[in-house]
Amino acid sequence: MAASKQTFEASLERLAQIVEKLESGTESLEESMKLFEEGAKLSARCYEMLDKAEQKVTELELSLIHI
Repeated sequence: MAASKQTFEASLERLAQIVEKLESGTESLEESMKLFEEGAKLSARCYEMLDKAEQKVTELELSLIHI
């Protein structure tokens, strides 16, 4: 599944798996670089999803104030 289609929870779980693999030190340099790149993309995607959720909560709070 493409990172942009994954849920926040699935992205976070995959990111945890990547960190575990990288911390183990058993991957080759080439594989480590691929994992790092994937992790960086997932991290950015998670931050983006969190930002959107925060914006939505703020919008909902503001709409409740105006009721």
